[in-house]
Amino acid sequence: MATKTKTTISKKEKFSELLLQVNNDLAITNSLDEALEALVGITTSIIKCERGTIFLNDPKSEELYSRVAQGNFMREIRFMNTKGVAGWSYTNEQGAIVHDAYKDNRFNKNVDIRTGFRTKSILCTPLRTVSGKRIGVSQLLNKMDGQFSDEDLELLEAMTAQAAIAIQSHVALEQMELARKKELEFMDLVSEISSELELTSLLAKIIATITTMLDAERSSLFINDEKTNELFTMVGEGLSQELRFPNHMGIAGHVFTSGETVNIPHAYADLRFNPAVDKTTGFFTRSMLCAPVTNKDGKIIGVSQVLNKQGGGFSDEDVSRLTAFTSQISIGIENASLFDNIQSLMNYNESMLNSMSNGVITVDGEGLVEKCNPAGIKILKMESEDAILKQEFKKIFKGKNKWIVEKLDKIEDIEFIADAELEFAGEKISCNVTIMPLTGGENESLGILLMIEDISTEKRMKSTMSRYMDADLADQLLAGGDGDDVMGGKESIGTVLFSDIRSFTTLTESLGAQGTVGFLNDYFTIMVDCIQAEGGMLDKFIGDAIMAIFGTPVAHDDDPDRGLRTAIQMMLGLNEFNVLRKSQGLPPVDHGMGLNTDQIVSGNIGSPKRMDYTVIGDGVNLAARVESSCKKYGAHILMSEYTFHALKATYRTRQIDMVVVKGKTVPVGVYEVLDYHTKETFPNMIEVLEMFNNGIEYYNEGNWDKAITQFKKAQKGNPDDKCSNMYVERCGILKKRDPKDWDGVWVATSK
Repeated sequence: MATKTKTTISKKEKFSELLLQVNNDLAITNSLDEALEALVGITTSIIKCERGTIFLNDPKSEELYSRVAQGNFMREIRFMNTKGVAGWSYTNEQGAIVHDAYKDNRFNKNVDIRTGFRTKSILCTPLRTVSGKRIGVSQLLNKMDGQFSDEDLELLEAMTAQAAIAIQSHVALEQMELARKKELEFMDLVSEISSELELTSLLAKIIATITTMLDAERSSLFINDEKTNELFTMVGEGLSQELRFPNHMGIAGHVFTSGETVNIPHAYADLRFNPAVDKTTGFFTRSMLCAPVTNKDGKIIGVSQVLNKQGGGFSDEDVSRLTAFTSQISIGIENASLFDNIQSLMNYNESMLNSMSNGVITVDGEGLVEKCNPAGIKILKMESEDAILKQEFKKIFKGKNKWIVEKLDKIEDIEFIADAELEFAGEKISCNVTIMPLTGGENESLGILLMIEDISTEKRMKSTMSRYMDADLADQLLAGGDGDDVMGGKESIGTVLFSDIRSFTTLTESLGAQGTVGFLNDYFTIMVDCIQAEGGMLDKFIGDAIMAIFGTPVAHDDDPDRGLRTAIQMMLGLNEFNVLRKSQGLPPVDHGMGLNTDQIVSGNIGSPKRMDYTVIGDGVNLAARVESSCKKYGAHILMSEYTFHALKATYRTRQIDMVVVKGKTVPVGVYEVLDYHTKETFPNMIEVLEMFNNGIEYYNEGNWDKAITQFKKAQKGNPDDKCSNMYVERCGILKKRDPKDWDGVWVATSK
């Protein structure tokens, strides 16, 4: 009996010494891993087995994972906390002894397959804190001298219990360190985001941070578009295009309208969930966490959305962290938006300066050039902006340009200098100069702004165009900014007028060279005044002929009428000219005019050595053909049917023929204008026109006898009417032809 008692006491002492050793070994550890490693080492050594492992429970994923393991397989092992012998021990909160692992239904063979280790026997016990909370499992494998016993289990339980204080202390410390680390990381992230001023980069950084921080698969940040009442994402993980939807739809819409943070473990079980987004993106949403994003005024400006928490649903801690995070990122978003607006304004101002045709130069208070736009660099004949920046203004504007510096020294208010002259690199330019002081918010002087408008080209163009049209019309054209386009080439509808003096050679035979020039100058002065009075453009003088255009470069609604009124005034002006010539004992002057309205092409045409602004096209040629027909019909003003039908006002006219002019195949109606005539120059005009028009109707029908009768009556009313006389003769010729061959068209055999 005494021996047994002594043995029992000795065993207890040994047990106590063992637990004291465990306590001492764990007391000197500095981390949880060191404490667990010490525990594994002590248990495997004392109980004499091949290998030991400490499994800790992951509450988020409900998995046991190998925090410390012996052997050459150091990769983490994870399995559900209900699987295997370790899972059974954890779930049932009791120890387990397995003598033959492969015969035990609880044994998980996959671990051996992964590690290459052969498990024979197993000893497990739950790992608890001092308060009794399960935190994992302590597992020993393969007893070396027999089988695991109840005594081994008792010993393992005692050692793990003894280690609980040290383990719990390290767990608490580790959690504190982890929390502190997360807090520091969070503050660093907030600081980084708050300092980011580029909006697109900021949004990308925000969603990446949220995803990492909450251990999720994907995140999106939706911003509310107040114009359309839509939530949209400019940046979203896994998105190839911007998503937009009404700001009241789906989970995000609910959060935006209600202001509530929503945590949904199963998205498709929630009636508020909108599966259309998944269909669009090809993504499958399991769990969702959404929080409103508010600005400093408490206004909801968007929604942060996190999808698919790794290992299960989002925790209350996740909700708190996302809420804290979104309260900070709104500041960053507003700062970035403000910066974006400022940057956009700066870019707009810069683009505006760069696109200006006027040179803009700013000078600071020290007289140094601060800014010069591309137009200014070009005007100053500089190679680049660097050649002028921070240079003394007075050194740039010197010599003949020194007057600018003098102006700047005395400037107090905006001053405009029109048509000034500057010289750069030996080239003189005409320019308008504007000088204005630059002032700050409190009227402090910031420097001077100088604007230079180069008008050299405009002056040359105006000088050129004034040769062709009235100076006021040229000013109007240039003021509209169309000068370059017009001179470069333009297609439009125009009315072309040709005039030509009759028997010019005979008229000038006795005048000599100087007399001919003087006569033409007097004649052209009268005619050009008539053209410009109606807003027409003198195209050119062709010997004694004049070509004028109505409708280009400046178009009017009544350009055909303007052309015809010009022709009438030219006849009236010629009559007055002839009265003067008669008083001087000089012979009268006669001329004919032709008008046509058609598509024309206008522009500066020629070679680099000689350019001429003119018009070309079939419409021009037809006007010339119509004018040449005046001799045949004894007319002074003829126009094509195209001009006739384009007229807006009513004039005294008659159709005198349908002809196919030389070079054409389609017949053209030709009309005579009679408004310039008096009772003396065309007696009985109304009666003659009525009878002539009747004759034309019979003529077109091929009724030659009746036509001749009407034309002869017209002859009696005005014996000098060459048209009536011509038709009497023409009808006589046509009577000899078969009426069936008549189509009403007289084919001209000359121009």
